[in-house]
Amino acid sequence: MKLTEVAVRKVKPEAKPFKMADGGGMYLEVMPNGSKYWRLKYRFAGKEKRLALGVYPDTSLADARGKRDEARKLLANGSDPSSIKQAEKRQAKISAANSFEAIAREFHTLKSPMWTPHHSTDWLNTLERDVFPKFGHRPITEIEAPDVLDVVRAVEARSAFEVRGRVLQRVRSVFAYAIACGKARHNPAAELKGALAPRPKVQHFAALSEKEMPDFLLALTAYQLRAKSSPIVFAATRLLSLTFVRTGEVRGALWSEFDLDAGIWTIPAERMKARAPHTVPLSNQAVEVIRALQPLTGHLPNLFPSRNGKGAVISENTVLKVIENIGYKGRMTGHGFRSVASTYLNNLGTIRPDMIEAQLAHGDKDQVRAAYNRADYMEYRKAMMQFWADTLDMLEARKKLPKWVDYEPNSANFSIAEVVKLRA
Repeated sequence: MKLTEVAVRKVKPEAKPFKMADGGGMYLEVMPNGSKYWRLKYRFAGKEKRLALGVYPDTSLADARGKRDEARKLLANGSDPSSIKQAEKRQAKISAANSFEAIAREFHTLKSPMWTPHHSTDWLNTLERDVFPKFGHRPITEIEAPDVLDVVRAVEARSAFEVRGRVLQRVRSVFAYAIACGKARHNPAAELKGALAPRPKVQHFAALSEKEMPDFLLALTAYQLRAKSSPIVFAATRLLSLTFVRTGEVRGALWSEFDLDAGIWTIPAERMKARAPHTVPLSNQAVEVIRALQPLTGHLPNLFPSRNGKGAVISENTVLKVIENIGYKGRMTGHGFRSVASTYLNNLGTIRPDMIEAQLAHGDKDQVRAAYNRADYMEYRKAMMQFWADTLDMLEARKKLPKWVDYEPNSANFSIAEVVKLRA
């Protein structure tokens, strides 16, 4: 007599396990704790064996019968269903170990010690948010270019083109790692050239021209004199104008990074965009701005703490708010000071471009220039920073601007071509 769904549902456990047959070797085993297991008893190669078909109610009576029928077809073809099930389990484990997510996490674990904590977290968050839900569970060998393209286009759809680049780069690096480990044979993320939507034109940070700077600097000083801006915020704005560094690097400045007697600010690698330490020569004006802060924040780790305290620093919008309040909204930004300085110094045509790039902390692909680190390197940059600070003062005072020839160190007055000759 065959079982019914009602009978299976209502059957009560007993003190010992017992079986309820359904035919064709299948039966329901009821355990003392109330658990109900579907089993199939069969013979293969002269031996009696059992195959687990599932647990009730997750596996219904109809589902169990379907699995029994599949198993009996295998037996009819001379195959052992238990052996095939075990092989499938082993393959599932291998597939799980070779899934995109598993390999990505393995790569992340390998690389994390070489990355900053922020980059390590961001790297994994990107994949967890945009990639793993799509094909993280799939074996990496089964993922093709269209799969990656679907992920990338989903990011494009929300106009997150910066994120799109990071997603593609990180997926590509996971496949490259898998290929190196023998877990994949090709990199589908490298096959998408020509299939991506064009990136919108970059909107550069707003920055003033040289002719607009005198009025801007006068307005900035007047705003401070009217006590409309806190000394801390004003100092941060002034330091941005005098050093070429990024807004975040000023905001996070620590007193321990400064040697004011030597006029040097050393920003550690973990706070730099390029992840390399950056030495900033300070002009006399910059040192004066920083020394004026010592009575206010010298007892704290940060030069520019927020009003909220608790280790926080001024927000990224603080300087921007000052600029807006003096009437330059949309025309200037904190980052714009870098553009103003770079444009002015490069347009002079007399200051070495590699020294300007070094001060901006831009990487130099020219290996000769990148290797050039003689004693007058810092001397040259110190002179350049003093020249720039004096230029700002003269712009604000509307006086005759200084000339670079009066600042340029004699020891640094030779070209890159001459450096090549010296190295030959």
